[in-house]
Order: sequence, then C-alpha cells, then structure tokens
Amino acid sequence: MNWVQLLSAERFGMEQYTHATKHERTEYQRDYDRLIFSSPFRRLQNKTQVFPLPGSVFVHNRLTHSLEVASVGRSLGENVGRLLRARHPDSEAYFEEIGSIVSAACLAHDLGNPPYGHSGEKAISTFFSEGAGSYLRTVIEKDGGRWTDFTSFEGNANAIRLLMHQFKGRRKGGFAMTYSTLASIVKYPYSSMLSGGKNKFGFFASEEDDYRIIASNLGITKLQDNPLRYVRYPLVYLVEAADDICYQVMDIEDAHKLHLISTENAMKLLLGFFEPERRQRRVDTLKLVSDVNEQIAYLRAGVIGLLVDECSRLFLAHEEEILSGVFAGSLIDRVSPAAATAFQACSRFAYQYIYRSKEVLDVELAGYRIIGFLLEVFTKAIQNPDHAYSRLLLNRVPEQYEIDSPSMYGKIQAVVDYVSGMTDVYALDLYRKITGMGLPVV
Repeated sequence: MNWVQLLSAERFGMEQYTHATKHERTEYQRDYDRLIFSSPFRRLQNKTQVFPLPGSVFVHNRLTHSLEVASVGRSLGENVGRLLRARHPDSEAYFEEIGSIVSAACLAHDLGNPPYGHSGEKAISTFFSEGAGSYLRTVIEKDGGRWTDFTSFEGNANAIRLLMHQFKGRRKGGFAMTYSTLASIVKYPYSSMLSGGKNKFGFFASEEDDYRIIASNLGITKLQDNPLRYVRYPLVYLVEAADDICYQVMDIEDAHKLHLISTENAMKLLLGFFEPERRQRRVDTLKLVSDVNEQIAYLRAGVIGLLVDECSRLFLAHEEEILSGVFAGSLIDRVSPAAATAFQACSRFAYQYIYRSKEVLDVELAGYRIIGFLLEVFTKAIQNPDHAYSRLLLNRVPEQYEIDSPSMYGKIQAVVDYVSGMTDVYALDLYRKITGMGLPVV
C-alpha cells in the first residue's frame, strides 16, 4: 500500500462530482462537520457509554466519549502526519490531513452502536443466536441472506452501514464521506463469516460490495475473496489507539467521580503510567492544588499525552509493516513496559469494579429485556404485515427503514436498523408503550 493512493479525497456515492466544487475547508474537514451536525451523532448524547444515564454526576455518554476520542485522534493524526512529512518530504500524499481524517473517523466510530452500551450489541446477537429470533435462520438463509450478520452483530459494521447505505428517501452514498474516512472506521476488515462467533467484523453482506469499491480505490491489500478479508487500512490503528486511550483512562475518572474507586487508588493507577522521575514531578505538581477532581484530571491529561506520544512513535517505527499489512495487534499493545503494565492494571480494575458493578449490570439486564422485546415484536410484525396489530406496530417505524424490502434478510436488517438507532430513553419509552406500562398523556 502507498500513502498517495491511501489518502484519497474521493467521496463515496459522489464520484462523478469529484472536484466539481472547490471549498475553503478540506474534504476531510467537511467529513467532520457533516458528522457533527447529523442526527445520528446527536442521538449519541442519550446512549450509554458504561454508566447509567442520566444521573446526579455527569459521567460519559457515547457523545462525550466520541468527542474526546476525536480530540485524541486529531493529536495522534497530526503527530504522525508531521513525522511522515519529515520522513517523506517529496511525497505528494496529503500527510497534513491525517489529523482531520482520523478525528472524523473517531467521531463516527460509535455511530452504529445500539442503546445500553456494549451490552446492546450482545443483546441483538443473542436474540438471533439463542433467543426468540433463532427460528429466523432458516428463512433468512433460504432467502440467500447472511445469518452471521445478525448472530455476531457489530456496532462498528453498523456504523459503516449507517454512513454508506442509501436509506429510503436519502441520497446515494449515505453520508457521502471520503473513502479515507470510511476506511479508517473499519476496525475488522472482514466478513461476519470470519468472526468466529465474536462481535467483531467490518461490514454486513449488504455493504460488502461497497467496501470492495473503497478498498480497490485506496489500494488496500485483499487477503482473500470468499469470505472477504482485507488487511487494515493504516489509519485504523490511530483510530483504535485513540479509542483505547480514552475509554481506559476516562473510565477510571468516571469511577472516581461515582466513588467506585478511592482517590488514593485512582492516583496510584494513573501514576503507574510514568517512569520514576516523571512520576515524582507529577506528585510534586499535585501539591499545588487541593481539589481532588482537579488532581485526577491533571493525571488523566498527563497519561493521555504520554500514550499519544508513544502511539505516534510506534506508528512511525512500524510504518513499513503497517503498509505491508503484516503488523499484528494494536499500537497500545506495544507501549513502553511501565505504560503497558499500568494499562493492564487499569483494565483489570475496570473489569472487576466498573464493568461488573451493580449499576452497570442493571443497565445491561434492562437492555437485554428491552432490546429483545422490541426485536421480537417487530420481526413478527414484518412477517405478518396484514395483521391488525402488525400494522399498528409497523406504522411506528420511520419511512427511511426498508421494512418492505423484497428479501427477508433486508426486512430483518430494517428492524435492526430501527432498534439499533434508538436512544436509551426512546427504546425504554417505546417498550413501555407497547407493553401498556406507559400511555401517552392526553
């Protein structure tokens, strides 16, 4: 792979209009702005990141998480862009735009996530694999549909669908993003048939041919054709690093605000990222302020800065492997020993005391029930559209979703599109109304 071809300003679905209009903003900046002003992005403000929403303490939701990931991604991209320009001074590649590409991709990386956090993905998968929707396998596969798209449902693949698919009444190309931004979002560039039952793959069968177009245009190396698998687009490593840095560090800060971790333990976890000399300097600086939240915020900022610098350095150190498609793992896996040990300590703490906390588990339990119920009633409705109750339900589905698709795969996908796009509050409200637990106020 080569940088000149990889950094393309071509827009998906608008290829015939390329360079027809000139703008002061770069094409990649326009991607970022287009996302910021979109409805799916706004809806992230009411989608759970980890902790229940809303509460008396304002912890992260999907929106604030995405904004922070975009900020870190811009820093990573700008660092790498400057270093690549210094290494390849005569290249025609748009190295100066890598920061804008990565920040836009970071902004969009969670757009396809369903309500109720990561448990929402699992709730959709298990509805089809072991829940009330498992009977649909025969009819979907008989119709030529890909069953693993549902049993391994992936928010990342759903983000690509949301950005690329021409929903009913919408324009060709979906959001009409640049090829480079779209490719930067595809963390697992292979078919759901290769997911091994995990919630990890890059595109649904419905978007597979579209991704082929993007990959071919950018020169992304194809590993196999059926099932389809590519190597990662290089900038995916920076998007992934920005996400890894933010969720791991910010979850510790949120846990501290919710009193799930003591100030002493939070400081110990964050100070662990630094070598002894740098650690002592931060300890000395902490004495300048007495507000514990400010102290934690200071350490959090230092950790993010350290990891950004390390991941930027690692990307350049492994540039040849990344371009050859043989780089294994993630950038965060290869940080310095002190940072790696501290990162693992944060991961262990988060799993034991945050992700398994009563508050988080309660959200997951509710999410399973609500999402499973909504999928069940709407999948039954699309199979019996002439029934009176089905008509009432289907009238609730916005026109953009193709519940009248000619294939059963398309019909079920329309239901998943609808449910996965809901906010936590909307899904709960609809659940209450359908079950009769809540009625409109007249």
